[in-house]
Amino acid sequence: MTTVDAGAHVSREDLEAKLREIQGDVTETAASAKGIVVTVGGVVLVLAVLVIFGLGRRAGKQRSTIVEIRRV
Repeated sequence: MTTVDAGAHVSREDLEAKLREIQGDVTETAASAKGIVVTVGGVVLVLAVLVIFGLGRRAGKQRSTIVEIRRV
């Protein structure tokens, strides 16, 4: 961190440089977090589909009707 005298003047260039530095840090952090979020979201989606599929199969087996046809 840079220390500045109480009477020193802060120029527009100083402010712009600091904001660009902060923006660069935020952009890098967001880019690295984006990959993690996409991966976690994909895993959650696949798990949700598998759970829904399993519950649907179970419910289908419980409610299925068995029809027996006999020849006389």
